[in-house]
Amino acid sequence: MAYASLEEFVKALNKAGELKRIKTTVSPDLEISEITDRVSKAGGPALLFENVEGSQMPLLINTYGSFRRMAMALGVDNLSQIASEIEAMIKLEAPDSLLDKVKVLRLVSQLANFPPKTVKRGACQDVVLTGEEASLDILPLIKCWPLDADRYITLPQVFTHSLKTGQRNVGTYRLQKITPHTLAMHWQIHHDGAAHYREYQQAGQQMPVAIALGGDPTMSYIGTAPLPSGIDELLFAGFLRKSNVQMVPAKTIDMLVPAEADIVIEGYIEPDEMCIEGPFGDHTGFYSLADEYPLLHITAITHRKNPIYQTIIVGKPPMEDCYMGKATERIFMPLIKTQLPELVDMNLPLFGVFHNFALLSIDKRYPYQAKKIMHSLWGLGQLMFSKIIIVVDKEVDVQNVEEVLFYVGSNVDPKRDVTIVEGPVDVLDHAAPLMGAGSKMGIDATTKWPEEGYQREWPDEIRMSDDVIALVNEKWKKYGF
Repeated sequence: MAYASLEEFVKALNKAGELKRIKTTVSPDLEISEITDRVSKAGGPALLFENVEGSQMPLLINTYGSFRRMAMALGVDNLSQIASEIEAMIKLEAPDSLLDKVKVLRLVSQLANFPPKTVKRGACQDVVLTGEEASLDILPLIKCWPLDADRYITLPQVFTHSLKTGQRNVGTYRLQKITPHTLAMHWQIHHDGAAHYREYQQAGQQMPVAIALGGDPTMSYIGTAPLPSGIDELLFAGFLRKSNVQMVPAKTIDMLVPAEADIVIEGYIEPDEMCIEGPFGDHTGFYSLADEYPLLHITAITHRKNPIYQTIIVGKPPMEDCYMGKATERIFMPLIKTQLPELVDMNLPLFGVFHNFALLSIDKRYPYQAKKIMHSLWGLGQLMFSKIIIVVDKEVDVQNVEEVLFYVGSNVDPKRDVTIVEGPVDVLDHAAPLMGAGSKMGIDATTKWPEEGYQREWPDEIRMSDDVIALVNEKWKKYGF
């Protein structure tokens, strides 16, 4: 289902017992973060702060901080429903030799059923502020952690366009408040928004940028989704919502913005104007250091009559963003399998903060296949940043980390089974010797074959026979040993 607004989703959360309203006055400087961190770590509900010091707007946080709320946000009972739907769309009864691109094209054709729709008016423009009135001071921006450089926007939908092709991108990039009318745009070099900026730099032109906040919760998710190159995020949002995303012309820049957003910030970036952004307490559990990033000048702020400001804090897991990451893992598994058909299951564990660990189980059919899948993953979109990949046999449950580690200890000879490669790493990986460049490790914890240099007989694993298990199960039910 599609939610007509963030307010409608808040009502759904409240009805489901997934929302806590906080009427006490709280400070946006650290206090909201401390409350949210405690609630998040305890597996608590979404929080709606109704009285934030210095602002008339209520603040929503920890919105997606559980598997149930993440599924609710995307309109399903379970995230596997979306994965199953995608898998059904791309499944082909055809020889293995048929190009995998055909599968992706079939998905694109399904997404095309829900193109964005341009409308003349949108609730996001009930109130239009320009000039000095377009001030960030009206928003309850939060300072998340003590050493953060300032207050931040942490859950934006950043809209940019390629100057060369006109291709739209929606990304989730944090924004630091520099002044009431300027923001530092933190987009990493590998992201599409940064690529668009480089095009404007080379052309010496101003770059228009729109930042949407709130609206249908699907919109807050799509900026984090690792879509194949060339697929519009709004098509994917329409597919998830089963309804077209309505877009309205912005007031001060040549760009379309989501009509149902709660708040929209319009502005531009000069081709060569930079500022110092950071430090910022990041999802790695450490502060990312200060560096130069583009400066965004605000030309307008528009919003609903009664907007809700939606935000997020990140830090040591588990946090709200972890559940957004797990949603991506589940939803995009079918697409990953089109490239890696031997893949059985994958776990990007919460403690791995998206890029430190990837646990894979495979249907091993030939020697060194585990090493093949490591190198394949290191060449696959955002998964190229996976610092430590562990590969196990298909019988191993990669969602059970202790079980995976048992087979790492049991099946791995470090000299034979550990692969070290060099290449790009996440720019937030502070352990890397250079920013954005370092080494990655693959661990082959599968059963070894003679063709892989294991000349002795591999021992049988201790397992009880199925008939005895069935017999004891019956007696267990009857006698309750």
